[in-house]
Amino acid sequence: MADDPYTLLGVPRGVTVEELRAARRRAALRNHPDKEGGSTEMMRRINAAFDAVMADLERSGPAPPGVGPPPTEAAGTARTGARLMHDVASFTIEALPAAAFEALLVVATWLGEIVDDDPPYRLDVVLAEPLTSWCRLELLPDAGASTVAVTLAAVDAGGVPDIDVVRDAWVAALNSLGPAEAP
Repeated sequence: MADDPYTLLGVPRGVTVEELRAARRRAALRNHPDKEGGSTEMMRRINAAFDAVMADLERSGPAPPGVGPPPTEAAGTARTGARLMHDVASFTIEALPAAAFEALLVVATWLGEIVDDDPPYRLDVVLAEPLTSWCRLELLPDAGASTVAVTLAAVDAGGVPDIDVVRDAWVAALNSLGPAEAP
């Protein structure tokens, strides 16, 4: 296949974040190692292509539509920080996507407010202080478990919190679910 990440994912250079995620999901569904004809190598290439295109979007564009105000003159200041951050394989939940999604729904109510979802693969949450940001969690099946990708975007001029801090908050909250509470 082509080495160009846009060609590999079948997306144009002007792709939106939402279109890019949809293209990655389609490619993963066709090429996942657990599917007949899928391979680990192809999934590696798909994930690398996704990372490359996402990095292009992070360098060149404003936050996703509806996520917050467009960047202002203050957007380049140290106080404002990044407008969009993405971590492809942020953490893994030892459950299939349906069960993992249910656990994330519970935790989402602790960390903020759910604004949109596409069960069991996507959850959008506006996180409360001190993690104030728009957060998208995308679940991908991964050999009997679910890998969760985290995307953060600013909801105000304050930028986004450190993605590792947000990931750690999700993981700590998930770990606090007792076996009887876990869906």
